[in-house]
Amino acid sequence: MLKIDDSVKNVERQAAAAALRLLLEQVPAIQLLAIEHEALSPDHGVDIVAHFEVYGRRQALVCEVKSTGQPRHVRLALLQLRDYVMNQAKDAVPVFIAPYLSPEAQALCREHEVGYLDLEGNARLALDSVFIERQVASKPAVERRELRSLFKPKSAQVLRVMLRDPQRAWRVTELAEAAEVSLGHVSNVRVGLLDREWAQVSSEGLYLSEPDVLLDEWRDAYEPPVGRRMSFYTTLHGSSFEEAARRVMSSQHATGLLAMASFSAAHWLAPYGRTGTQYFYADDAGLEHLRSGLKLSSASKGENVTVTLLKDLGVFRDTVEPAPGVTCTSPVQTYLDLAAAGERGREAADHLRQERLKWQK
Repeated sequence: MLKIDDSVKNVERQAAAAALRLLLEQVPAIQLLAIEHEALSPDHGVDIVAHFEVYGRRQALVCEVKSTGQPRHVRLALLQLRDYVMNQAKDAVPVFIAPYLSPEAQALCREHEVGYLDLEGNARLALDSVFIERQVASKPAVERRELRSLFKPKSAQVLRVMLRDPQRAWRVTELAEAAEVSLGHVSNVRVGLLDREWAQVSSEGLYLSEPDVLLDEWRDAYEPPVGRRMSFYTTLHGSSFEEAARRVMSSQHATGLLAMASFSAAHWLAPYGRTGTQYFYADDAGLEHLRSGLKLSSASKGENVTVTLLKDLGVFRDTVEPAPGVTCTSPVQTYLDLAAAGERGREAADHLRQERLKWQK
């Protein structure tokens, strides 16, 4: 009787074998002879062997099948697969198969000269006179869920702390204290970063090795903070609005939370272009300060002030003060909000990133 783990492995290998068969049978020059499932053994080093002919010449693919395609796991599997080929199947072509391989994981396969295939349809095989390469833009639902989980509010607090200084190494306990989250949240983020090879561990602790890649993925998966979005109108403009806003932000710390956001924050962090609307994040008390200090009135149209009452207040733990009396969302948070704000926002986000989010390795 198979163990549960062996049963799962069998299902994974069957799916991998079916995907491999479908790929090879689409190439007229390839005559597929057989696909064998190797014996279940943790020391065997290969899961599938495919025998085929190309223009009358017999060849074989030796394939390692894994349930995850995260770069850290891919790297280890590639080394094992290359070692197996060198010692036991020198004429065979090594291939790595997983449910999904990110661009980073695919790059690892190319670096190690190992072919790859995932169940989303990405593939690259070099078979002497035949070369197969296919790229798809989709990500499986489980991968999207995992990324969204990594960027949820509590996890995001950890990421924002680390992105302040990517080269700083953190112990788990001090990172939890700095981000004001539990050790469990930090541990989950740590695993997610290490699996994707966006972070590494030194003798001093955990640090970000690929902050730009992390920020790219966060931007692409970004969901704006949950909250009630409210629109208002103010008669204040230009310098009079700026002076009033600074008075409000200077006086509200004891009884409320409030910060300029999006284009309004970008105006102070990395000016790119003015907008007719001012943006704020606030809690209930912060909103009342804004109402009185900026003389806000409700507006169904013609609004020029937008305030989002945040459900989770983690964003306020990472605000900055680029000028006396001015509180803004951090460069990272501002970048994410701008990147999600349409074409003009993406242009402002790119400018902000060039000015405030350039990291040296």
